[in-house]
Amino acid sequence: MALNRDQIAMRVAKELRDGYYVNLGIGIPTLVANYVPKGMQVMLQSENGLLGMGPFPTDEEVDADLINAGKQTVTTATGAAFFSSAESFAMIRGGHVDLTVLGAFEVDVNGNIASWMVPGKLVKGMGGAMDLVAGAQNIVVTMTHADKSGASKLLKQCSLPLTGVKCIKKLVTDLAVVEIRDGKFHLLERAPGVSVEEIQAKTEGELVIPAHVPEMTFD
Repeated sequence: MALNRDQIAMRVAKELRDGYYVNLGIGIPTLVANYVPKGMQVMLQSENGLLGMGPFPTDEEVDADLINAGKQTVTTATGAAFFSSAESFAMIRGGHVDLTVLGAFEVDVNGNIASWMVPGKLVKGMGGAMDLVAGAQNIVVTMTHADKSGASKLLKQCSLPLTGVKCIKKLVTDLAVVEIRDGKFHLLERAPGVSVEEIQAKTEGELVIPAHVPEMTFD
C-alpha cells in the first residue's frame, strides 16, 4: 500500500538530527512537525518569520494569529522566536538552515526540481522555494511517486519550469525512499507492501535497484 501524507511525514522525520535547524515547506512537509522524535532537539523554521514551530494545535490550543507559511495554525516550542520575513530569508540565504523539506511536482535524475508552475492554472509565483533550494545544506523532497493519471514524477528531465538546478539529493515518496547521485535514482527503501516492480514501473528516470530493498520503518 502507498503511504498516506502522515506516513510520508513520519518517514521524513527520520532524516532529522539533534541540533538541526529545519525549514518545513507548504503541504506534506508541515506535517513533519508532528513527528519529531522524542528527546530530539530541532528548531523548525517557517519562512513567514517563526523559528521554533511545534506540533499542530489541539482545538483548545488554536491561536488564529500563530500560523505557518501555509496559513495553518501552529504551536511554538520552548525558545521560539518571531521575526520579519526579511530576517527569515536572511537566515535561509545565509546558509543557516541544515535541512529543508519541501514538496515538488517533478524531480529528475540530475537533481533538478520543478515545484511551482502548474500548467493551465494561475500561479502567484514560486514564493520562497527558490531561496530554500539554493540556501539549504540538505534538501529532502516529499511527493507522490506518480500523478493522478499514473505518470511518473521522477523523470529523466523535468518538463516544467525549474525551481532549482542540481540541488536535490533525496526523495521520500508514497512508494519509496530514493537518493539521487551520478545522474541516476537509487532505490533505498520501499513502502511496506509495495513491490520493487511497481516502483520501477512508476519511475521514468533510470532507477538503480540493489539486490535487497528493505521496507521503510517509522520508529
